[in-house]
Amino acid sequence: MARRPFIGGNWKMNTDLATGKVLARTIAAEWGADVSRAEVVVFPPFPYLESVGQEIGLSSVALGAQDLSSEANGARTGEVSAEMLCDMGVRWVLVGHSERRHRLGESDALVAEKLAMALESGLQVVLCVGENLQQRHAGRTHEVVGLQLRSAFAQVPEEAVARIVIAYEPVWAIGTGVAATATDALEAHHEIRAFMSSRYDSELASSIRIVYGGSLVPGNAKTIFAAPGVDGGLVGGASLKAADFLSICSSAVIGIEAGRTGDSA
Repeated sequence: MARRPFIGGNWKMNTDLATGKVLARTIAAEWGADVSRAEVVVFPPFPYLESVGQEIGLSSVALGAQDLSSEANGARTGEVSAEMLCDMGVRWVLVGHSERRHRLGESDALVAEKLAMALESGLQVVLCVGENLQQRHAGRTHEVVGLQLRSAFAQVPEEAVARIVIAYEPVWAIGTGVAATATDALEAHHEIRAFMSSRYDSELASSIRIVYGGSLVPGNAKTIFAAPGVDGGLVGGASLKAADFLSICSSAVIGIEAGRTGDSA
């Protein structure tokens, strides 16, 4: 089944108002017409959501947020609700990013609650899963990712799955400059799709998009994207340079189209 490539640019805690607006404007201008080739989303810091949204305007580039609260509203100092995000024109949200799981201590249960809140609010979600270096060396990659997936999808109805993109992001490859190989990505993505098949069915599993994240740069993007079953990427540092990010977007289209003949999922 042909799946539309997905590329997300996670700006994390970077840019200021001026540089964020220029970055968004450039990406929208260069990629704005490529509606059908790939789905492109930028995830700026919370303070700049409205300004970035204005810059991308009516282009095909969508606006995403880096996180959301698991609660609808109330006494949650410093939190941002799904309703607030929707009010700002946000269409996508990251849930379970490794930096929140491993540095801020977000549990699988909290990630599942955030996923449910996002879906109930009509948002589309990039659900992040992945193992750290210790877990990888212990041979627990599939076990850890499986536990994360089982928790996240325990209460997700079949009709909501189409609004989720799963991002496999090995923690040991994020911000280290060491990316997983195409074989690493292929194996992990195969296991994720197998889980989705067992949780739902093979037809649904073949339709969900599974992307790679972790030191994804123009130099390795095309090779990773050519791995059968890899449907795009969640880009960190390279998304802060318009030329690099746009190069990765183009590589997603080229690489994925080249690899589809080998995709048996």
